Amino acid sequence: MTRNFSTRAIHDGEGWDKSTGAHNTPIYQTATFSFETAEDMAAAIMDHPLESFFYSRTANPTTAALEKKMASLEGAEAALITSSGMAAVAISILISARAGEHVIVTNDLFVISRQFFEKDCPAMGIEVSMVDVRNLQDVENAIRPNTRALFIETVTNPNLHISDVAAFRSLADKYNLILIADNTFLSPYLLRPVEQGAHIVLHSATKYISGHGDTVAGVLAGSKKSMDKARLKLDTFGQCLSPIASWLVMRGVRTLPLRMRQHCANAQALAEYLEGHELVEWVKYPGLESHPQYSLARSSLPNGCGGIVSFRIKGGADEMNRFANSHELFGKGVSLGDVCTLVYPQPWRDNLIRISVGCEDAGDIIEEFEKALAAV
Repeated sequence: MTRNFSTRAIHDGEGWDKSTGAHNTPIYQTATFSFETAEDMAAAIMDHPLESFFYSRTANPTTAALEKKMASLEGAEAALITSSGMAAVAISILISARAGEHVIVTNDLFVISRQFFEKDCPAMGIEVSMVDVRNLQDVENAIRPNTRALFIETVTNPNLHISDVAAFRSLADKYNLILIADNTFLSPYLLRPVEQGAHIVLHSATKYISGHGDTVAGVLAGSKKSMDKARLKLDTFGQCLSPIASWLVMRGVRTLPLRMRQHCANAQALAEYLEGHELVEWVKYPGLESHPQYSLARSSLPNGCGGIVSFRIKGGADEMNRFANSHELFGKGVSLGDVCTLVYPQPWRDNLIRISVGCEDAGDIIEEFEKALAAV
C-alpha cells in the first residue's frame, strides 16, 4: 500500500513465476489439483479449504492473483472474484441477511439487481425496502428492528444519484448494520468505498475493471472474515470465474487508471456539449454544475465523475430512436465501461438515453453526436 494506485494496478498480486520464469501471470486452466502425498491433500481439503488450491470452483492461482490485486486497489483485507456482477450482488446479501430479516436498498437501481431484490429476496424470506439514497432521513425512517444491511450504488443506475458513503456508514454504525456499496459506475480508481466506511464493496468487473467488453465477471472486497463467508457461498452456488476470464480481467485492470482518466474527461466534455444543445431537454452528469449533488461530487470524487452520461432529447420515442439509429461509429448496447462508446436508449424510462462514454478522441465523440442530433 506504499506504492501509488497506478503502480499497484500493474504489479500487485502478480510477479515472476518461479516454476516457469513466465513474466506474465500464467492461466492455470485446470479443474483440479494433485498433491505429492495423501497427507498434503487431506491438509488442503480439511484444514485449509479457503487458502488451498484443490479444485478451481473454490480457488485457482490465476483468480487468486486477481483477488490480491483487487484487494490492494480497494484498500481491503481480501477480495473475491465471482462469475458476474450479479453473483457479487447476490453473495453480498446472502452473507448479510437471512429469512425473517430486512435490508434497505436504493430505489434507483440496476434493473437485474432490482429483480433480485423485488423477486428473489422475498422468495428467500428476506424483506426489502427501497428508498432514495439522497434522503438519509427517509433511509433512517425505513430501518426496522430486523434490518441487517444497507445496499447502495455509489452512483446510481441510470439517474446518477450520488450516495454519501461516509454518511451511510454513520447510519450503519448507529443501528449496527452492514453497509454494502455497489461501486460499478466509478471503479476503485475514482472511489474506494471501503476507505469511506463500507463493510463490503462490489463491482460488475465486466464494466470498467475489465474495460474491454470481452468477459463477464464480478468482484467483492472487504474484511477477510466477510470474504471467507462469501467464498463459502460462491463454492456452494458454483459462482466461480474461469481462469481464462480471470486473466482477461487482470489484463484490463493494469490500464484502469489510464482508461478512467479518459472516460471521465470525455464524459465531461460530452455532457457540457449536450447541455448546451437546443434539442436536449436535460442532461444528468455529476460533473455538471447543474447536477443537484454537484458539491458532493466535487468533494467525494476528486479524480473524476465517471464515464456515464444520461440525457433526454426533446420530443418522444421517435426522436430518441432517430438519434440512436443515426450513429455510425457507436453501437447500441446494454453494457457499459467498455473502451468503445455505447448508446442505450430506454423508452421504458421516459425516453432516457444512457451513454457509456468510451476512450475515443473527445472531438470524434462530439462530432458523432452532432451528426446524430442533426438527424433528429
